[in-house]
Parts: sequence; C-alpha cells; structure tokens
Amino acid sequence: MIKKIKLSDFVANFIAKKKVNSVFAISGGASLHLIHSINDHPDINYICTHHEQGAAMAADSFSRVSGNIGVTVTTSGPGTTNLITGICCSYYDSVPLLVITGQVSTFRMSGQTGVRQIGFQETPIVDIVKKITKYSTSLTQANDIKFELEKAFYIAKEGRPGPVLIDIPDNLQREIIDENKLYTFNASSIKKKKLFPSSNELIDEFIDAINKSVRPVVIAGWGIHLSKTEDKFIKFIKRFNLPVALTWGASDLIESENKFYIGTFGTHGRRHANFAVQNADLIISLGSRLDTKSTGSPITTFARAAKKIMIDIDPHELAKFRSFGLDFDILIQDDLNQFFINIENKNQIKEKFISRENWLKTIKNWEQEFKNINKINKQRNSIDPYIFFKSLSENISRNTSLFIDTGCSIAWAMQAMNIKQGVRVFHDFNNTAMGWALPALIGGHFADTSREKICICGDGSFMMTMQELATILHHKINLKLIIVNNSGYSMIKQTQDQWLNSNYVASSKEGGLSFPEYKKISEAFNLDYVELSKTEDIETKLSKFLLSKKPILMNLKIPDSARVTPQVKFGRPNEDMEPLLPREVFMKNMIIKPMETSSED
Repeated sequence: MIKKIKLSDFVANFIAKKKVNSVFAISGGASLHLIHSINDHPDINYICTHHEQGAAMAADSFSRVSGNIGVTVTTSGPGTTNLITGICCSYYDSVPLLVITGQVSTFRMSGQTGVRQIGFQETPIVDIVKKITKYSTSLTQANDIKFELEKAFYIAKEGRPGPVLIDIPDNLQREIIDENKLYTFNASSIKKKKLFPSSNELIDEFIDAINKSVRPVVIAGWGIHLSKTEDKFIKFIKRFNLPVALTWGASDLIESENKFYIGTFGTHGRRHANFAVQNADLIISLGSRLDTKSTGSPITTFARAAKKIMIDIDPHELAKFRSFGLDFDILIQDDLNQFFINIENKNQIKEKFISRENWLKTIKNWEQEFKNINKINKQRNSIDPYIFFKSLSENISRNTSLFIDTGCSIAWAMQAMNIKQGVRVFHDFNNTAMGWALPALIGGHFADTSREKICICGDGSFMMTMQELATILHHKINLKLIIVNNSGYSMIKQTQDQWLNSNYVASSKEGGLSFPEYKKISEAFNLDYVELSKTEDIETKLSKFLLSKKPILMNLKIPDSARVTPQVKFGRPNEDMEPLLPREVFMKNMIIKPMETSSED
C-alpha cells in the first residue's frame, strides 16, 4: 500500500513520535516548509525566539529539564551560524539535541565548482559543526530522511549524549515520498569504542578500595543527572557511608542537610570542600569528567595523596589524564546505570561497615572554622552577594528550578546557596555562554510547566539575551528574573585584579561598557519591578519578588567591587584558596603534605 507524504510532514511526525512536544524555531526562506509542517501537527508547539542562539539554548534546556531530546529548526546561512554557541552548550555538557537546518535547493548548491556560494544564504553548516556535534549530515536524497532521522536520534542519545544536525535542502523538504520505500537505520552498525574495563570486571578491586579507605570522598557530576541515576547514587553513598563533593552540575543532587553533603568544590568552590577533596585518601569520581575547574592547575596537584577511581562512559575522558601526568588507580568505562546495577548485584561481596564519623566530623569542623575566617575576608558593602544568595536558597520553594547564567552569578550561587531537596539548578556548565539562562528558562517552561522558575543573570549576560523577553511576554510565561547588576564584568575584573593591575579595560563603564535603565526595560515588557540595593532590605524585597503572581524583574544592585571569595589563583593547589588562610591555620588543618607554594607567607 502506497503511503504518500510530504517530506517535511514526515519530519514533523517523526519528532512527535519521539514525544517531543515543543520545537524552538526561527523562520526563513529555507526552513518554511519544515516550520509549516510543525505548525500543522496537532501534537507539537513551535516557539519563536528572537535569535537563533536563543532557539538552540531553549532547546538545550528543554532537553535538560525534560530528559528527552530538544529540537530546534532554523533557516540557512546566518540562521545556522547563529546556532553555534547553543550547539556548543549541548556538546560540552553532553546534552542530546536535534538541530534541523534548512538549506538552499540541491540545484543551487556550489558543489565542486570551487566558488564560495551559489544559492542565496548557502552556507556549509555541516562542515562547520563537525567538531561540535556527534553527527552532522546533509540530506541528498529524499528517501534517506527516515534513515538519517533515526540515525541522528540514536547517536544523540547513545553513549555519551550530545547534539546532532541534519541539513535539509529546500527542494527536498517539499518532495512527496512513499513511506514504504524509505530506508531504515540499524543501530548495530555503530561500533562502540571499548578501551577500559567495565565495572563488572573490577568490582572486587573497587569495593576493596572503599573498605580500606579512611578518608574517602565521592565526586558527583552532571552525568548522574544525564543517566537518571539520582536515586541509585543516593542509595550507593548511604550503603558505603561516603561523603560527597559536588561539581556545579550536581549541586542539587543531595540536599545540604544530608550528613554526607560536603558542598561544591574546585577553583570556585567552598574552602572546606576543597580541603576534604585534597586531603582524601580515596577519590571516586562518578559522572564528572574532572575538568581543570575541578582539579585545579597543574592538575597533578589534584588529590595527590589519594587513590583515585573514575567511572565514565567516554574512554577519551578516562585516557586524557595520562597526557597530563595525573595517575588514576582504577579507570572504569561504563554507563552509570550499569555501574550501579553491578554494585547492587554483587551481594556476595560484603563491604565493611565503616561509620566514618571521625572523617565527617573533621569536614564539618573545617566548614565551621573556615566560615568564620571567610567572614573576616569578605567585603562588606551595601549588598553582600553571599548573604543574598543564601537568603534566596532559604526562601524558595522545593518546587523551584533555577536557571543561572555565567560569571560571578553562578560562582556566588554555588558557594552560598544551601540547596533544598527538590530544587533543581541548571547552567551550561562547560561552555558557560553569557546569555544562556533567559532562553533556557523558556525551554524549561515548555518542558515542565508545573514548577516555579527563576532566571539569574549578570547585567552583562542580560544584554546578550534580553530580546527573549518578547518571547516570554508572548507566551505569558510567569518569569521571575534577577539581574545581578554590578555595572560590568566582575569575574573579568577579578582576573584583572590578579594579573593586570586592576586596569578594567572592556569590563567596566570606564573601560567601554554601558548599561540601560532596567526599570524602563521592565515597563517595556510589562514586568513588575523591584530594586534591591541594601542588605537590610533583602528579606522584605525578596519576599515581594518570590510571591509575585505577575512576571517580575529584580534589579539586584551589587557593588562593582564585589568579588568571588574564596577563589583559587592559577598555580596554587585547590586547598590553598585566596584570600589565603593564615599560614598557621592552614598548616594545622592540612592532613597530607602541603605543596611548597602553600607554605609560603
């Protein structure tokens, strides 16, 4: 039986069958057939952003929040190149994303002519994105559409997830195809790289290492969320009594009241958490690639006295440490689901019951001692960002999703907030693009309308994305937006303080930056407005902000001198954060031998 269908309609049907109910799009001549087919499908909404970068970031966030794949559709030329930053957010955070781009008709392509362009807005997007996608292809035959969609979708979600791109020429979009004659994809054709043993092969050695440990620390990363193994992870740490240090990507994984909670660690983490990681005798990394923000630089200073174990699905992440001289004792290549299943199934292996109360008490003592020292070193201005973010975390409901942009905003939040159970934190953790959070909130809204949502972004990040307020207004999204207004790029200023004599070129008003009046912007987009500039007003104005039933913008006026403290300066190990502890305090609390740089006055 012949089943005729327009190719663009087939694409829309495919997306709907994958339970994707929202597609983020910007129209253009080379994408109109795709967008009209999506519009005509009863099970798909299309959301028009005002920049293709915003469309990609919204789709990226839709994927993070829903656990399904995000989809974006744009036109050729600048419509495709504007996607690149958003694609990078998905690629570096391992987020499955399907990017569908329109392209000029096949008979208008430059092909092998040697010219740069023949068709209007012709751009070789497939070649451009090869390094930032798991798979990218241009459709050349209409009957390949099912094969390419199935292949792209499988690759996006298989193994370590990531973005994929299919470029579809305009004339093929409108072609009528017979569904019975379409080629299909066979997943067995994809060969998987296996370079390291699985957890099943090393389970005895793994549990033996835990049994022998006195000062273990589990490092939890974003991969636990990606693999949907949150509950299995909690069961694992409770079974073995293991304290947990969190990357930013896992900051919401375990509530701060949990006895095993340490907090975020790394170059912009918490001082006591860095002491725990650096003084550990066993490190178990789950769902983290252990980037230099986690290890510090040089990475050979990372947990240098500890036995180190890493479980990761990507063999390249496991192999990379050899190039930098950092030795791991056990490297396991496995999906975390399979890892936890193997742990649970090995009932014949009896782990020792070790309470680790002394080790947990030591970590808590560090937290208290360093907290008091940190207070002495913190700047006291009209608004202390640490007080604000701590208060925010205490006053939000457990049904809240936070979408936080890059720079000081995310660093202050990760150091100050005590995350409640149920609260989710979203950030593009590795690409850290300015302007991600606002379109991400849009994607998060369409992925889950049941939760409260707050967007937190610096004034610099807001300037790169404020056009998406129109999208929020159009869809009547109950936005709560906090603009961290410090009149510039404070994270850059901090680097300029350290290395460039506090010459704030290109990071301040004097250095060339200007900002608008946020009250007028709130009026233009029909947002309620609240301004907060004094610490004593935090409770009352934050309450007004959180209880608002209308979209609202908070202008949080932070002094331009506020900085992220503590922070690791390049060249020092993670346990020796600035402002430096008094040397007698530092030496008293170190368990392992300090580095030479750490013992300097």
